[in-house]
Amino acid sequence: MKITDKIKKANLIGRGGAGFPTAIKWESVYKAKGVDKCVIINAAEGEPGVKKDGYILANYSAEVLHGVSLAMKYLGAKKCYLYINPAYYQKYRLKILQAVKASGLAKRFEFFVKPHDSGYIGGEETAILNAISGLKIEPRLKPPYPTESGLWEAPTLIDNVETFYNVALVDKGKFKPERFYTINGPVKKPGVYLYPDNWTIEEVLTESGNYPLFPFFVQAGGDACGEVLNQKQLDRAAAGAASITVYDLKKQSPAKLLRYWIDFFAKNSCGQCTTCREGTYRLKELLEQKPMDWKVFSDLVDNLSETSFCALGSSLPVPVRSYFKNVLDNNFKKI
Repeated sequence: MKITDKIKKANLIGRGGAGFPTAIKWESVYKAKGVDKCVIINAAEGEPGVKKDGYILANYSAEVLHGVSLAMKYLGAKKCYLYINPAYYQKYRLKILQAVKASGLAKRFEFFVKPHDSGYIGGEETAILNAISGLKIEPRLKPPYPTESGLWEAPTLIDNVETFYNVALVDKGKFKPERFYTINGPVKKPGVYLYPDNWTIEEVLTESGNYPLFPFFVQAGGDACGEVLNQKQLDRAAAGAASITVYDLKKQSPAKLLRYWIDFFAKNSCGQCTTCREGTYRLKELLEQKPMDWKVFSDLVDNLSETSFCALGSSLPVPVRSYFKNVLDNNFKKI
């Protein structure tokens, strides 16, 4: 049975956050015109609060490289790159090299350390292509997609560390519908846990011994882009990269949290589109004004959602809107 048939049977989806069916992506690269196809392992993990890829590299590098070797064999790819954030490179380089050597990929494998100044956007798939190619690190217009025209215009497969890990399990007949969860905040045992992928946030917190005994709310899917939920909304699965960050409802300052999100997006904007570049800067200004013009603030948030060039700018409204709605009850006076 072909590896893509096994992946389809397992209903495997990508674990980078978008949840795209893995087999469809692999088949797209396979069917694309071009002989110099390549594979990129995305280990940028720039979303605050998400630590699963680092955990996998530390403990399951061999499985990750096995999944990569399967992809390269299926695609006939001649080269693979591990696009990795600097901290993980320092911590896990030797362990990864051991796994590379054992996989037989040594002559076709290359590290590419994510530039320190590339920011959060440096982990976006087309920005990764630009980084490796020596171009300005900013998102490309899509289409064409990397599966059609990626690194040096060659069809390119870009998958997350956890995705390749899961492919290895699928190949060995050991795959279970599970995923890695990162739990953060003022809890008893923060860390990375492996549980069924359909578990609710409440189940993950309870089983891990991290369900708070104080009034709280959570941000699920990343500390920058994740949705904010109150205690009555935990009967759903963690979205995106499956991180769950707990906040103490009584101790968390709304103004500080809003400022954190806006500062993060302002700092990490690549500057390519006016909406994101100027919009986040203006939101920072508004947040410091007394009294604040909430109508203008809301309009700017809507504009980011509707007109940003890439997912960075359009993601800021997710935590902001959900926090106002689910925690603050749309009461701007609580800021």
